[in-house]
Amino acid sequence: MGNNIAELSAGPILSTIVYSVIGLVIYMIAFWLICKISPFSVRKEIEIDQNTSLGIIIGSVMIGLSIIIASSMH
Repeated sequence: MGNNIAELSAGPILSTIVYSVIGLVIYMIAFWLICKISPFSVRKEIEIDQNTSLGIIIGSVMIGLSIIIASSMH
């Protein structure tokens, strides 16, 4: 048995890195859009006003978006 790391080809590793970067960029764009579309400051509502329901809603949207991005990359 040889070294398993040396036996890996660069193709799958490179595609994983590329898809991860694309997914993160889409994720950041979506969060930026949520902040721009909302009629209030998302940061102020979550951090200062302790708006838990807004945090749950944004977290749920981000989880749903992550599932969509992951399934499209698969």
